[in-house]
Amino acid sequence: MRVLQIGAGSVGAAAVAIAARRSFFESYVVADYSTARADACVPDARFLSATVDASSSAAVADLCRAHGITHVFNAVDPRFVMPIFEGALAASADYLDMAMSLSTPDPSEPYSRPGVKLGDEQFAVASTWADRGRLALVGIGVEPGLSDVFARYAADHLFSEIDEIGVRDGANLVVDGYPFAPTFSIWTTIEECLNPPVIWERDRGWYTTEPFSEPEVFDFPEGIGPVECVNVEHEEVLLIPRWVPARRVTFKYGLGNEFIEILRTLHKLGLDSVSPIQVGTESVSPRDVVAACLPDPAGLGPRMRGKTCAGTWVRGLDTDGAPKEVYLYHVVDNEWSMREYGHQAVSWQTAINPVVALELLASGAWTGTGVLGPEAFDATPFLDLLTEYGSPWGMREQ
Repeated sequence: MRVLQIGAGSVGAAAVAIAARRSFFESYVVADYSTARADACVPDARFLSATVDASSSAAVADLCRAHGITHVFNAVDPRFVMPIFEGALAASADYLDMAMSLSTPDPSEPYSRPGVKLGDEQFAVASTWADRGRLALVGIGVEPGLSDVFARYAADHLFSEIDEIGVRDGANLVVDGYPFAPTFSIWTTIEECLNPPVIWERDRGWYTTEPFSEPEVFDFPEGIGPVECVNVEHEEVLLIPRWVPARRVTFKYGLGNEFIEILRTLHKLGLDSVSPIQVGTESVSPRDVVAACLPDPAGLGPRMRGKTCAGTWVRGLDTDGAPKEVYLYHVVDNEWSMREYGHQAVSWQTAINPVVALELLASGAWTGTGVLGPEAFDATPFLDLLTEYGSPWGMREQ
């Protein structure tokens, strides 16, 4: 396996640190728009750095061909999904990402029906990938990613019938010294939190609702405790129903009132927009300005305290037909991830999953062609390897 990772930011740097401890690949190229960022990621002789324009499918394809790449791992924000996805196919390489192609709200009824859904552009060409014998494994971060693996595991091993699969994400992380410092890409957070959330119901299909709707308090494990969670647009709702039978699928995120109000204010002021505006002699995107004003998540680790939890809550009937409700989860303590890897918990938790998936593809434990989500594969090898990496998962009876 010869890997091209595009992106050397917070998650990308953590992925390299994790992959460096494994031996499943022959070579690993880390590419970024910043030569310095790519160079800083290189830990040993198996790794090379490169520069690339992630917005150019031709540049991605050329870089693949130059290094004989077999697998392209997309570790940049989702606005670059399609050029990287297309560049990988043009170079006859397999592809992995942690977020799917972007959505566009329905122009007339954005809070009742979806327009272009997350991943629609990728699934539209699934037959082309399959015909060429290539695999695009989409949404293989932590959420989406591990949360989808949990859904597959629950369906295969714990339930005979599923009423609802609800991905629930919460944390008790604190960043010292900043009045406001998101621990993940603010560009991506704005995108997913201000778009209309999507819900799946078997009798209705996919439909949308208002941002931050249906608040609920979810009690997260390992000392995190109760966190209010709200509906947010996320890939799991678009992925899980394709492979896992359930009556309802949701995603709710523990944002907190302060974060929600900041996002609402950004939206009111137009600062969430990605369309460039003229400022003096410069043309800039308001959202890029917001991101530039905030601290880089990659550098927040030493100031962070607490844990982050990603998980999948499932209720239905167990294999004997009795009511059952569980929460399958993965918790990372920032103190541990900083001590063991030098990377903050949110980035590290996101990064470990595509590396595990790459190793499963290298070993042949996971195989496939076309455009597939994580739930299209057997969950057990993934969860076993995740534990072998030193990051076990848990399950709580609700």
